[in-house]
Amino acid sequence: MTAGGSSIPEVQRLVAALVASKASGKIAEIGTAFGEGAKAIIAALPRDATFVSVERDTERYTHASDVLAGTRAELLNARWEEVLPQRGPFDLIFFDGGSRGETLRLAIDLLAPGGILVKDDLTPGIATDGDEVREILLRDHRLISVEIFTTPTTAAIIATRRPD
Repeated sequence: MTAGGSSIPEVQRLVAALVASKASGKIAEIGTAFGEGAKAIIAALPRDATFVSVERDTERYTHASDVLAGTRAELLNARWEEVLPQRGPFDLIFFDGGSRGETLRLAIDLLAPGGILVKDDLTPGIATDGDEVREILLRDHRLISVEIFTTPTTAAIIATRRPD
């Protein structure tokens, strides 16, 4: 939906509202890109919360480092699958990077009970059957999930991890 660019303003506001609902905790962003989504998260970040954002692409990481300099963001240039598991569990994960079945399942594993996962960049109107992202996020027994329109042509899934 964003062709690898920044998250759209509608999603930035959605994620900021969810971040602001947390009094404290650990927040993670998977796929920093150019830092625009991270800026929205930082603006809403509760005082007692921590925020880490992971970008795999070195050029994007370098750009985002400049954009996020002097903020509360901890920005990592790495594969998130290698650096976030030892930092979890997370109270909110903004999954703004590319996804495959195994990576979505790992992200779910990293959610604390009651934690929220937001996956954007979806095309609305796609059937759940045959769509790996929707099958996992809308049918995983550990989650309560809903797909929402973020604009008339984009959608996101918001999933909350059930208590264990």
